[in-house]
Amino acid sequence: MSLRAFHLLFIALSVILTVFFAVWAGAQYQSAGGAGFALAVVLSLACGVALTVYGTAFQRKTRRL
Repeated sequence: MSLRAFHLLFIALSVILTVFFAVWAGAQYQSAGGAGFALAVVLSLACGVALTVYGTAFQRKTRRL
């Protein structure tokens, strides 16, 4: 496996992890409340979007390698 492929795999797994964390934090917010869980949902989804944008840009930049 090339370094490029490993990097793309790692980015994809990180996006999946942020989505699972957002779902978990959302469930905790619904059951217990608290601003911390709501903030965790928003921040983890924002990180997931940022990682997706980064992964897309990385893939375009390194397509010819």
